Amino acid sequence: MTRIAQIAQEVTVAIGEIPILLRCADEGFWEIVEQRYSGFVSEGGSPACIFDVEVVRPERSLSSVRELLVRNDGDNWRLERGDFRVEWNSRTGHGHVVQTATPYAIDTALRIVHSIVQARRGGFLLHGASAIRNGRAFLFSGVSGAGKTTISRLAPKDAVLLTDEISYITRVDSGYRACGTPFAGELARPGENAAAPIDRLYFLAKGPENSIAPVETAEALRLLLRNILFFADDPELVKMVFRSANEFLGQVPAYRLTFYPDGRVWDLIE
Repeated sequence: MTRIAQIAQEVTVAIGEIPILLRCADEGFWEIVEQRYSGFVSEGGSPACIFDVEVVRPERSLSSVRELLVRNDGDNWRLERGDFRVEWNSRTGHGHVVQTATPYAIDTALRIVHSIVQARRGGFLLHGASAIRNGRAFLFSGVSGAGKTTISRLAPKDAVLLTDEISYITRVDSGYRACGTPFAGELARPGENAAAPIDRLYFLAKGPENSIAPVETAEALRLLLRNILFFADDPELVKMVFRSANEFLGQVPAYRLTFYPDGRVWDLIE
């Protein structure tokens, strides 16, 4: 494969079947893109979004905002943190990124943009690991420390790991699909660029033995909403996410997976 850094000053990164065109004149930026997104480079198709990226060197703080700020005025969005600023129009798809020379800036910006795009399409991004086995996708969700990375590390050789950190759920006519993402957690490696229909959702909990129990819809909704990535304080989008979570649980069964860190836990996942 041709090194991304040698490609003319743009590349399309397709995550969750949403192609985003990145344009930048900084060679160091392409090294970041190659390291994190090389498995998600798309050769064709019209991009859903186009971002012109400007890298600031030497590095300096770009904002006095310490915590992440996400605001919108209609279709115009402003994303801001100390290491990046983004101006983006969600209707036209065009945006401008100013960032320091760090991989975390563009990574965070892409997560936010994808969460907004999917909110309008009935999908969402979820704190959770996911994997494909026998043509079906399984989600493993939980707060930090619940065992997302552990369950990923224990996955058998015939499982295709989509992510150990951020699961990407898309709405399709026949239901929901889980898509691989480059957003890595403690495993420090991107997921596979693959997708499959979602069979089950597991809420993770560590315990002295392996067991699975169904979760009632109301409790499952509470746990799911707690783990959905959503950064925007926009009432309409909040309603969309709530509706998406409800509709998702209407089609995908939810279970609590209590497990001991042993590979035999995967014998229960079917």
